[in-house]
Amino acid sequence: MSSINEADFLASLERVAKVAATHAHAVDQQGRFPEETVEALRAEGLLGLFSATSVGGKGGTLRHAARAVERIGRECGSSAMVLCMHYCGTAVIEKFGDEATRREIAEGKHLSTLAFSEAGSRSHFWAPISTATKVDGGYKLDAHKSWITAASHATAYVWSSKPSGAEGASSIWLVSRTAKGLKTTAAFDGLGLRGNDSAPISAEGVIVGESARLGADGGGFDIMMGVVLPVFSLLNSACSVGLMEAAIGRAIGHITGTKHQHLNSSVADIPTVRAYVSKAKVRADAARALWEDSLAALEAGRADAQLRVLEVKALTNESALEVTDLAMRVCGGAAFRKENGVERAFRDARAGFVMAPTSDALYEFMGRALVGLPLF
Repeated sequence: MSSINEADFLASLERVAKVAATHAHAVDQQGRFPEETVEALRAEGLLGLFSATSVGGKGGTLRHAARAVERIGRECGSSAMVLCMHYCGTAVIEKFGDEATRREIAEGKHLSTLAFSEAGSRSHFWAPISTATKVDGGYKLDAHKSWITAASHATAYVWSSKPSGAEGASSIWLVSRTAKGLKTTAAFDGLGLRGNDSAPISAEGVIVGESARLGADGGGFDIMMGVVLPVFSLLNSACSVGLMEAAIGRAIGHITGTKHQHLNSSVADIPTVRAYVSKAKVRADAARALWEDSLAALEAGRADAQLRVLEVKALTNESALEVTDLAMRVCGGAAFRKENGVERAFRDARAGFVMAPTSDALYEFMGRALVGLPLF
């Protein structure tokens, strides 16, 4: 049971959302990190939302984290994704990290993120190619990570590698962004989520100590599946749900406020336009309903919780593609203007669909689960 005061939490969230909304256009246009939103999250204590009260955090649940990401996602997709990945990293550190790091996160002094994606294994994030080799004084990490959100701004990365000696698919480490041997190999200049600072990073002989490992050597797969996947799936879905709400709201604002002066009517008077808005709303509400039910399934430990975790990302990501496309159609030529905000939601929504595990991988996992086969 969370000790969070719901009214205070929602008020804090609205204050951050206002900051995110103020800077969202500039973040997108300039492709810059949403510093103002992250600072607002820090000031409101929401970087520590997912941290335990025992280390000074707010003790929020996954539902609180999901609500925070969804609300910010309505205003700025880049900010929402940075927050999503911060909470994913926090979930691992809360379970396996040292108390000092956990307290830094709770106090808003540590921005976390995941470093799982690699060029060598592509969307198969559970099978890292990077290595961890035992050396004098610790372990040597070598890797080519393909996409790390907040790459140049995170305090440290929750990092995957092959095990250093044990059996298993992977091990997990906490690697400081300033560690010697780490190098960002390219700047992010993407179609959407342009401010999320998602960049490739190489590690050449990065030395970390024994204490940097999170969990057991070779235990990374269980951490990825048992800790990260449920959190990432529900929070990535939260981004998609927020983007759908944003697109529909902006589309309705446009059609009700735009007139055909020669007919003395609004665009909203056209039945076809209203039908498109209705279709978008039904699709968004269906996705939201599954998202809410998936949160409930995890909270209750229901038998279908694992299936819901697999379903929800696929449905919300694909629904966001359809809903934002409908919003573009509804707004017509106006949707191509940057100030409208619909085309930003349209572009941002494309990111969730390609983030691992992709929909195609999720459908395969679902199929295996449904016919009684092991997922991997």
